[in-house]
Amino acid sequence: MSETKHTILYVDDEDDNLVTFKSVFRREFKVLTAISGLEALEILKSHQVDLIISDQRMPAMTGVQLLKKTIIEYPESKRMILTGHSEMDDIIDAINLCKIDAYITKPWSKEGLMKTISEALEESSQIQNLNTRIQELEEENLKLKEKLNNVKP
Repeated sequence: MSETKHTILYVDDEDDNLVTFKSVFRREFKVLTAISGLEALEILKSHQVDLIISDQRMPAMTGVQLLKKTIIEYPESKRMILTGHSEMDDIIDAINLCKIDAYITKPWSKEGLMKTISEALEESSQIQNLNTRIQELEEENLKLKEKLNNVKP
């Protein structure tokens, strides 16, 4: 039985970065790429994405602006920001406004980024499993309540 690969959407305005990321991580994950925030939003409309990784500095829409837009419509997706610049305001906005799981600096190493991605996706899987179990228990609780209500004294 084959295990389903997690889907990652990587957003960067530099085509070379998109190609590199996809070639490095395509064996472990299903990798989708977008050259802009607008393209990323279009991809999200038609794909279930487990993790969105966005470059911060992009024309038209920054990584923070993109990730902030994903919070309401795609709350199940994990979010990370990746940048070669470490401006404090960007870091604060990414954490407070985008609920990111990681702030990654360029240049990244495969091992370091793989560890960060794997930890975030593992946490996401655990949360999904817990939510599924909670739902199952709530359904069982309702059934038991119905049975109790149907028992005549």
